[in-house]
Amino acid sequence: MEKVTAKKHLGQHFLKDEGIAQAIADTLNFEGYSDILEIGPGMGVLTKYLLDKPTTTYVIEIDTESVKYLENNYPKLHGKIISKDFLKYNINEVFEGRPFAIIGNFPYNISTQIVFKMLELRHQIPEFSGMFQKEVAERICEKKGTKAYGILSVLVQAFYDAEYLFTVSETVFIPPPKVKSGVLRLRRKANFTLPCSEKLLFTVVKTAFQQRRKTLRNSLKTLNLSDNLREDTIFDLRPEQLSVEQFIGLTQKIEADGV
Repeated sequence: MEKVTAKKHLGQHFLKDEGIAQAIADTLNFEGYSDILEIGPGMGVLTKYLLDKPTTTYVIEIDTESVKYLENNYPKLHGKIISKDFLKYNINEVFEGRPFAIIGNFPYNISTQIVFKMLELRHQIPEFSGMFQKEVAERICEKKGTKAYGILSVLVQAFYDAEYLFTVSETVFIPPPKVKSGVLRLRRKANFTLPCSEKLLFTVVKTAFQQRRKTLRNSLKTLNLSDNLREDTIFDLRPEQLSVEQFIGLTQKIEADGV
């Protein structure tokens, strides 16, 4: 195992275990795209394995010290280093509408925001994998009926098949975080176009889970549903009791109700 000397920045903990880095790189299947975007490469412990893959690897990194290190140590990245903030940057200045995969050891403090931006770009992203704080990774992949199941679970799984792959110990990072990490893989569904308004689905899911202990009849009051629709037995349920498919069906009913 090679140790990488690096500082912590932007909530990121640098991976020092080469075996885990290679395992994360191997989570992608490289089908349906020829470009990869690694978010937050740091000193390149994961990058080196991506550069061996049959695709073109780009990296996006906001930390100037890391950018200099990558430029000096990875000549294959020449012209492929984007020194920008992924959350604020128009990535199509690089990809111009082409499909690409996203991978990374994601900074914990912005990992959820990265997922939501990925969902905005889902028409271009057939595959997404990487490392999160363990409880966030589990939440994304969770099924109905648990406390962990929530907004992230439903909105991601409406478009992607989500798989929790493995857990990573705190001891393989510099500096060690206070929590375990989890690696997941998302593969876009063959038919990821929804039979309902995507905007309304997002509204229904977010509104429902904001008051997750209440039944849908109470938590969705602000949507001004008709009395007739509110008599539907689905409104007797709490949001965590609905599957992704049931949320989509519920959104169809609300859309037909004229909301």
